[in-house]
Amino acid sequence: MEALTKREEEIMQVFWDIKKGFVKDVIAKLSDNPPYNTISSVTRILEKKGFLKYKQYGNTYEYSPKISKKKYRTYMFKSLMSDYFDNSYQKIVSHMVKENKLKEKEIEELMNIIENNRK
Repeated sequence: MEALTKREEEIMQVFWDIKKGFVKDVIAKLSDNPPYNTISSVTRILEKKGFLKYKQYGNTYEYSPKISKKKYRTYMFKSLMSDYFDNSYQKIVSHMVKENKLKEKEIEELMNIIENNRK
């Protein structure tokens, strides 16, 4: 698996949301009103990369996700961990606490998650 470009990820977010659809369905969900050919090209690239599958109806293609959002999120999180936090959960949580200025309630919720998973 590889990281997606911003536009590829934006299109995948639409497919993860709608589950299956045509290029016109994706365009309808995008706020920048992109040209049909642009989205069609990116969609074909996503299919070649293994992120989408399709059903053909004559000259029309209905696409659906081949890779789940959860699987991609896990891949990207592991990549983020290794590239920026030396594969250290402690460093990433410390960063979240310090930089994002987590509220006390959010810190307590994190502590509860950790405690519940220790058992």
